[in-house]
Amino acid sequence: MATLTHRFEVTLSDTARKEQISSPVPDFGSVTTDHMFIAEYANGQWVNARITPFQNIPMGPASSVFHYGQAIFEGIKAYRQVDGKVKIFRPEKNWERFNTSAERMAMPTIPRDLFMDSITELVQIENLWVPDEEGSSLYIRPFMIATEELLRVKPSDNFLYMVLLSPAANYYSKPLNILVSDHYTRADYGGTGFAKAAGNYARAMKGQVEARAKGYDQMLWMESPDYKYIQESGTMNVFFAIGETLVTPALDGCILDGVTRDSIIQLVRNAGHKIEERRITIDEVLWAHKNNLLRDAFGTGTAASVAPFQKITYKSMDLELPPMAERPFSNDLKTELDKIKYGQTPDIFNWMLEI
Repeated sequence: MATLTHRFEVTLSDTARKEQISSPVPDFGSVTTDHMFIAEYANGQWVNARITPFQNIPMGPASSVFHYGQAIFEGIKAYRQVDGKVKIFRPEKNWERFNTSAERMAMPTIPRDLFMDSITELVQIENLWVPDEEGSSLYIRPFMIATEELLRVKPSDNFLYMVLLSPAANYYSKPLNILVSDHYTRADYGGTGFAKAAGNYARAMKGQVEARAKGYDQMLWMESPDYKYIQESGTMNVFFAIGETLVTPALDGCILDGVTRDSIIQLVRNAGHKIEERRITIDEVLWAHKNNLLRDAFGTGTAASVAPFQKITYKSMDLELPPMAERPFSNDLKTELDKIKYGQTPDIFNWMLEI
């Protein structure tokens, strides 16, 4: 059970928009709940923490975030359990990563209690927004932005930390077609690839637009300048089953330390299967496919959960993956992870935080 050590000022909304939202669960991110959390950073400390009705926030056009991009965020999910309770999946790990991102972006860190209580108290207030439809959840978006109004290039001294909630259906409804990038890159050594910084997603959008225009769901991002080593797929970590071994790119500073990625690794190891975290080339994937050893491939992320690939296209070559019924990992891993999230099986890893 979550221990609420912070007690924030709470102003409840006069209207309950939840009554206006009917089934099915809205598309991912398209609807926000009635309330939000907000805290301010000024003079070296976090102040004025509160829960308010969902509303616009006043910001001057010279605010630093608009010009120099100091912005980070996290993605977390709360799940309706089979017994009706609500639990949040691994928020402590998101807090750790949020502060890793903050430090890299020259932003203040968030105390554990402030981060955890902002989420748990807001979800408590919005309990009715947690859907109970199969595959659905309540998406939690903590984020921080720079608000100092100054056009000179420098780290901001003022920030806003906020939390929004959004009921979420399944992000993907079918296996994905993936296009291997040979021009755009998501992250570079010494950059911010390991941080959940807004700019990482901005730089990826051009490639994503072009991939979708060609009929693909996501890009497979490669390491520049030779586009040989695989990094991530779209906004997901990526896994390949080569023979009996599951392989995922190692955390090398360019790759996000995904919460779902870490969970999958623990599930695989707990089941006694072989898994390797290492550098992997597109040539190895091509070789495995040619020799009928590429048995599975999928992406993982908070929004997507486990998203299997149907086809990977490299230059003019289409690598078709086995039918879903023959996949050795993605089906079982998604099922096992979902059972833990929804309380259908014992949580032996202690991942779920009860609200």
